Amino acid sequence: MEKIKVIIADDSDFVRDGMKIILDVDDEFEVIGTAANGREAVEIARKQNPDVFLMDIQMPDMDGIEATKIIVEENLGKVLILTTFDDDELVKQALKNGAKGYLIKNHTPDHLKQMIKSVYYGSGVMDETVFSSLNFDDVTGNKCSDKFDSSDYSPRELEIIQAVADGLSNKEIADKLFISEGTVKNYITGILSKEGLSHRTALAVYYLTGRK
Repeated sequence: MEKIKVIIADDSDFVRDGMKIILDVDDEFEVIGTAANGREAVEIARKQNPDVFLMDIQMPDMDGIEATKIIVEENLGKVLILTTFDDDELVKQALKNGAKGYLIKNHTPDHLKQMIKSVYYGSGVMDETVFSSLNFDDVTGNKCSDKFDSSDYSPRELEIIQAVADGLSNKEIADKLFISEGTVKNYITGILSKEGLSHRTALAVYYLTGRK
């Protein structure tokens, strides 16, 4: 099985080394580089072809927000933001720049691995423990709605939406519901179009918070 290639960017040696140890002992992952700032992460990515970045926000020289913008523009990989509880505004800026989700730093090893895999397989992911502290109006660019309206959806569509909100990839959803990945993709495309949303992270936010 092909390993998921990861770059860890954090200005804390303790955080970098800890996450590298967690991932290196798992055959599903390969840490191909570590960086103390966003600039180093981008430079490594241009040479090493990573799949997923674990990206701290506040770093010297180049922060995670600017690095994420460059990574997305150059299609260097997918970014999972590492955040703390007081990073709300910065998280929103990173999501605007194309980050696929965020993860608080006091995660368990299993949760870290699951979030990386979800991003790798195409899901936007959000840590529920910081969900309630974020107002996503600025991320989605739309006004908040009062609540998620399920009346326009079939039971199957609601299953798909719930799975997206749970952070499952298209493959994981397909396996769970015993349908093809293509069918899952078609469902999600239709749902996003119906709601006027641009990506699955915004759909998960709408489903879980009622905010568009």
